Amino acid sequence: MKKFIFLIVLVGLAVGAYYGWNHWQKVNQAAASLGRPTTATVELRNINFSVNAAGEIAPAEQVSVRPEINGLLEELPVDVGDHVKKDALLFKLDDKLLQQQRASNVTDIEKAKLSLEKAERDYKRSRQLLADKLISQEVYDDTKTAYDLAKNALERAQKDLDLTDEQLTKTVVRAPFDCTVLTRPVSIGQAVSGSGGFNSGTEVLTIADLNAMIINAQVNQADVPRLKVSETVEVTVEAVAGLSVTGVVERVYPQATIKNNIKGYPARIALKNVDPRIRPGMTANVKIPVASAANVTAVPLAAVFTEKTSENGPMERFVYVQQEEAFEKRNVKVGVSDFFYAEIQEGLKPGEVVALELPKEEREKKARELASQKKSPGETASLGARPGGPASGTRTNVGPASGGASAGAATAGKSATTGSSSTGASGASR
Repeated sequence: MKKFIFLIVLVGLAVGAYYGWNHWQKVNQAAASLGRPTTATVELRNINFSVNAAGEIAPAEQVSVRPEINGLLEELPVDVGDHVKKDALLFKLDDKLLQQQRASNVTDIEKAKLSLEKAERDYKRSRQLLADKLISQEVYDDTKTAYDLAKNALERAQKDLDLTDEQLTKTVVRAPFDCTVLTRPVSIGQAVSGSGGFNSGTEVLTIADLNAMIINAQVNQADVPRLKVSETVEVTVEAVAGLSVTGVVERVYPQATIKNNIKGYPARIALKNVDPRIRPGMTANVKIPVASAANVTAVPLAAVFTEKTSENGPMERFVYVQQEEAFEKRNVKVGVSDFFYAEIQEGLKPGEVVALELPKEEREKKARELASQKKSPGETASLGARPGGPASGTRTNVGPASGGASAGAATAGKSATTGSSSTGASGASR
């Protein structure tokens, strides 16, 4: 008897718990439904759509300074971080051997001049003696040859001196422009090789003008057609909180590259009025404006539905406008849109109220239509593979700034598509 009573109590508790849990679920669902807006008011607002790209800041011109000749570093007055004016000394090579070579070249020139003077006297004398028929033609030719060789020797000695003087000028390297020293991998007294040898030479310094900076950004392939050269963009630097500067799109490269497994196109953006806190290697976020509209009639994206009129017919966009207790379906023309709002160019006026989801009557109507249709398994599969078809009642992308183009790729992974229960801030049309 006790066991029977215990069993009855246990069953009663289980039934009570089930009904209590069911009631709690219904209450939660009702609360969630009450907390999510189902309508929105048509309003006038500004719509600005832009795409974002990230990149790394770098100097517009960065130079690797290498000597043109071999030698030992005798002077190196600059170090990393130093600001150097144009034509200031960067480094100097030891020129003792070249000075000795130059002295030898000068001596060779003096010898060549003396030899030329003697050969010239002999040549003039031989020419006179040949005219008087006092020497043979062979002797005359020998003196003339000696004279020509003496002239060639003087020219060769002069070229050697010019070459040595040129090398002496290459021992001194000066700044080609106002710059900052970025790296200095060598020290005084170290032997360096010239860039004219078998290798590219020893890098002594790396310099750059930090007043002219660029951003090498990677732009998503879907956004590239929207970029324009000479367009002004907004730039924020992650390392400097609150810093916002402007830049100009200088170049968009024609060849795609893959970065972080995402295909995109490199873009070069020049910074204007470079802040001294900005340094090479910092990460920058670029905001590129695509489209904008000021003080236009707008509704949340969730209020705009899209549907095909027929199998091969055009897509129509419409909203449900509240008329007292019911909703009226009304076709609209969509203009500029961002991730939250869409411009309505025709079909609505400010102050009207639109639905953010399918009205109850429409949902019941579509449910009856689907239930009444007798489809084969193949037709069912075909319908499931083609959402947004005739009378489907599903959302498709309005697309930021497109008035109908897809926005998923244009926002580097930010999807604008939501289901039928999405709110106005979901960033999608239906």
